[in-house]
Amino acid sequence: MAQPRQKIRIGDLLVKNGIITEEQLNKALATQKLQGGKLGNTLVELGYVTSMQFLEFLAEQLKISYVDLKRYNYNEETVKLLPETAARRFRAMVLKDEGSQLLVGMADPTDLYGYDELCKILKRPVVMAVIRETDLLRTLDTVYRRTQEIESIAGELDEELAAGVSNLEQLLIETDVEDAPVVRLLRSLFEDAVQVGASDIHIEPDEKVLRIRQRIDGVLHEQVMKEKRIAPALVSRLKLVCGLDISEKRLPLDGRFNISVKGRSIDVRMSTMPVQYGEAVVMRLLDQSGGILSLEQIGMDSELLNRFRRHLHRPHGLVLVTGPTGSGKTTTLYSALNELNIAAKKIITVEDPVEYRLPRINQVQIHTRIGLDFARVLRSSLRQDPDIIMVGEMRDEETAEIALRAAMTGHLVLSTLHTNDAVSTALRLLDMGAEGFLVASSLRTVLAQRLVRRICASCQCDADDDPIHQNWLDSYMPGTAITTFKQGRGCPLCNNTGYRGRIGIFELLEIDTVLADALRRGASAEFANKAAKQHGFVSLAASAFELAKRGVTSIEEVLRVAGSAEELPLSEVVVKVEA
Repeated sequence: MAQPRQKIRIGDLLVKNGIITEEQLNKALATQKLQGGKLGNTLVELGYVTSMQFLEFLAEQLKISYVDLKRYNYNEETVKLLPETAARRFRAMVLKDEGSQLLVGMADPTDLYGYDELCKILKRPVVMAVIRETDLLRTLDTVYRRTQEIESIAGELDEELAAGVSNLEQLLIETDVEDAPVVRLLRSLFEDAVQVGASDIHIEPDEKVLRIRQRIDGVLHEQVMKEKRIAPALVSRLKLVCGLDISEKRLPLDGRFNISVKGRSIDVRMSTMPVQYGEAVVMRLLDQSGGILSLEQIGMDSELLNRFRRHLHRPHGLVLVTGPTGSGKTTTLYSALNELNIAAKKIITVEDPVEYRLPRINQVQIHTRIGLDFARVLRSSLRQDPDIIMVGEMRDEETAEIALRAAMTGHLVLSTLHTNDAVSTALRLLDMGAEGFLVASSLRTVLAQRLVRRICASCQCDADDDPIHQNWLDSYMPGTAITTFKQGRGCPLCNNTGYRGRIGIFELLEIDTVLADALRRGASAEFANKAAKQHGFVSLAASAFELAKRGVTSIEEVLRVAGSAEELPLSEVVVKVEA
């Protein structure tokens, strides 16, 4: 039997049990009256109770269970017994089908109207549980994917094209196309990508199929559709949104546009590439609604952050952030700029493209077709009396030399470079043609970074025996069992990957007098040797290994970052762990 529902005054009960005071309750009620929302959320926001404390108290008073969705293995088909619109409206999800009744989790189980509506929709007795709202919304985004909707609309568009649309371009240009299949299909693609936290969408025509791939936590996930003929319609529509020439299909094109998805402002950077069976499109999704992260939120440990900050607040010098595409370099640079952005400092950025708009900062967009390249803008920037200059990327010798000279003549210069690690970055500048004395005089610090996947908290378990990983551990850390580390089994919450989300790993190299002298003399081997032995230097692989020791990531991810077990220098980790 479903338990009877009754109205309770949660605020009075919190006071009665001594969890909050009468004064705190009155202040929370006043705040709730002004801002709206639930009393529980208001109490948490004001810091009077923690989220966990409130939910456990609520469950105790209602005599129902509290379910932690991060560690609950639900069944997707069971969750879908409740339509998505109702699940989001009433902040609820079906947790378990018990035959005669359903276990339903609600963010607010005191919502009597929502409870009655759920009973009507599900047409079965309902037993309630309390769940955290943030975990609920994240789970709903994972379960209610747009995969079937995308397939359905793709089929509809394919049929329309098969029927013989005489002028596809004219159809796409018409203003009244919001209900056109191509528009609805793109809308569903973006909604699905935002729901699962994808960073990129790839549209790739093949010989017989169309592949739609999304990069989630750095790994591509593929959806294959047989409706290959819809690819030109998708590409043409995207070109129109970007203001590109839809008739140009022989050359790569770049564009950008902004869309609103589920109340979030998403900036889309699009690149097309002519391939064998049509045009491939890659779209990078940048969520503008989340704002710029602070340096504390980037993920550096406090010691490394303090060292990096010390160089950021110097009056001059070159600070480089390095790593491959998608390693979070831009996020780190913008976080640094956000901290340096004060009224007393003039900041100019030279970018291609401008990814985030920042107030007070003069941001310049590169246009190579009209000759507005990095070097030209950088030369002009120096005549604008800047205190700080950010160069999006050092791509050639001329740009590198101008940036180095600017850093040497009283400016703080921030930039990025595509290199494998911090040690090779200074040597890369020399390879680009920069003079050794320039690099030695200007370069202050190099921050190399990568992103490794976090083990899913919902399905985390001890790592299975793996002979390859165990042999590697025996070589570097005798007596350490692979089972002391963690891995993810795979569950619906992480799309059965065992990972959910990513975290940064960092490698900071500070150019001291010893290293500067080696650079000045062009002694590459000596520089690399002394840099690796610098006091306080911890490699990327060692940083990843430390996360594996703490159960944040897996040994598999450590080896992926290191490249191979033989390349993994663990001497400093062993010392650190034993200390």
